[in-house]
Amino acid sequence: MKYCLKKPYKNIFSSRLKLRKVKRTRLLRELEKIVSDGKVRETVLKRLREFEEARASRDRVFSELCFCILTANCSAEGGLRVQEEIGKGFLKLSRSELSRRLRSLGYRYPRVRSKYIVEARKLCEDVWRIVNEEDDPAEVRRWLADNVPGIGFKEASHFLRNIGFKDLAIIDKHILRVLHRYGYIESIPKNLSRAKYLEVEKTLLKIAGELNMSLAELDLYLWYIDTGRILK
Repeated sequence: MKYCLKKPYKNIFSSRLKLRKVKRTRLLRELEKIVSDGKVRETVLKRLREFEEARASRDRVFSELCFCILTANCSAEGGLRVQEEIGKGFLKLSRSELSRRLRSLGYRYPRVRSKYIVEARKLCEDVWRIVNEEDDPAEVRRWLADNVPGIGFKEASHFLRNIGFKDLAIIDKHILRVLHRYGYIESIPKNLSRAKYLEVEKTLLKIAGELNMSLAELDLYLWYIDTGRILK
């Protein structure tokens, strides 16, 4: 038997759809406005160029991997500060020395993240090879999430964006807040399974397509909407 909504429910459903459409259009207009701001756009394009340059150096690639290990459940600002302070120590310090250094810098998870970083050193050559030889960014992400300690889909996407990959979404709390605020998702999930991650990524890909930009560029603008800053 065919099910039909009663008129009041139809009206409610129709009103919600209209409101969602209005919110989504508002985000697109907001993004267009930000892109038209020459100063912001130049900062974004400069950052994207820096990301592309990072892949030329093995040490820089590993440093960016460590940065993304550190930023899981922590702030990007904190990860940046630690990255700048430790520098080549990511490759040279023992696990105990690295843990002490992280603790002295006020980092939240010194023991477990120093363990992840030291274990990741064993994969340096494999990481370097796959980011330079594998043509499919999604496959590179999957490999990283499956093999590198402390790296999930978000961290892998973040790392790859920071070394010049452009077609993967970094779905963090800031991006989810913007998508929720403008009606693209109904609620902010506490945890993202891989399937849910890919579902949200498709939404972001559609937005990027409407604005004729890459996911890497879109991420920086969405982050700017939520924080007023452009980091990495």
